[in-house]
Amino acid sequence: MSRKSTTSFYNCTKQTTLKTFYFRPLLKVFAFNIFVFNILNAQKVLLSANGPGKTYEEINNAFAPGRDVVEVPDCVHTEFGRHIEEVYDNELGKYVFNFLVHKTPDNDRCQNFDRQRVEIKTYGGSPNNLKAIQGETVAYSWKFKLPQNFKVSKNFTHLHQIKSVGGLYSSTPMVTLTARKATPDQMELRYTATNMQSTLKKASLDLFRGQWVRVTEVIKYDNLGGYYIKISRVSDGLVLFNYNISAMDMWQDGSSFTRPKWGIYRSIKSLSYLRDEQVRFADFSIQELIPLSVQDYRAKSTNNKLKVNNSKGIVSLKNIPKNSYEEIELVDENGKKIAHTRLLRKQKITISGLKKGDYYVSFLVAKRPVSIYTFTIKN
Repeated sequence: MSRKSTTSFYNCTKQTTLKTFYFRPLLKVFAFNIFVFNILNAQKVLLSANGPGKTYEEINNAFAPGRDVVEVPDCVHTEFGRHIEEVYDNELGKYVFNFLVHKTPDNDRCQNFDRQRVEIKTYGGSPNNLKAIQGETVAYSWKFKLPQNFKVSKNFTHLHQIKSVGGLYSSTPMVTLTARKATPDQMELRYTATNMQSTLKKASLDLFRGQWVRVTEVIKYDNLGGYYIKISRVSDGLVLFNYNISAMDMWQDGSSFTRPKWGIYRSIKSLSYLRDEQVRFADFSIQELIPLSVQDYRAKSTNNKLKVNNSKGIVSLKNIPKNSYEEIELVDENGKKIAHTRLLRKQKITISGLKKGDYYVSFLVAKRPVSIYTFTIKN
């Protein structure tokens, strides 16, 4: 592929914009198997394209100032130049990152020759808030677009990885989004807490080809952790893929920290299936989430009161639109999470068995409260 032809996959002009933002969010909560969070005291790091030139430098400045987080085959393909560029995307109406990989001669950084890698990451040289340690919960988000004719092989083509550093299992990614040749071709969510990955869920790759999609991923890093991912179409918000589990081993023992990777990382053992390829990425975000305190619950629910129907022994949630949240968390006045599966039926909470006191109901999207209500049991 010549440098001149790199925009032909998407039919648009070249350029990019990169911005790094550090600011205070607004909500974060954590309790036992369910993880919900306050965004108020956590730094959020954003990486967005801003126009052509100094692309690697901008990525490094966001994810590891003064270091190098870009993994590319420039060493073997010097005549092409840089394998990540910034181009203007007509659909999003702004600059985005364009990751490029070539059938030949690209490899994995002149170190491994049975695979090709064009990835960005956080790593040991990154700031601490970009490296997850055991017990932390981190939210990641980004957008990506596969070409309409995106090609894959029966081997791996990773578009995203969660990888540990240190320990016996660091060579095997804990989580991957992997595109694979099948009938039909598949997008796979793969996982392991050791070194043997299995597929948690998959969907037809055709759902993703030619579409900008938005990914939200929330991980509670612990042996009794949790994992959440939702991939939705940017054009209309339609959810194409989701997976949510609140009790899952999300820590590879012996690790010192865990970090994300994005890009194109593919095997070339079945090279005949592949072609010169491009994938667009935009708007990377990394944010550590902090648990809500009882004071946070109280402050956020001051004007949101639910009525207790003592005669029926219920609290009704019917005035909360069901499409405004994904799940619910029930917390008592001491901040303890209440197992509510048996209590919640048809938008009603049964209060039988609950002690007197204040209770808080968090309505969650992507493990974060979008609204918090309160009710009081008096006797």
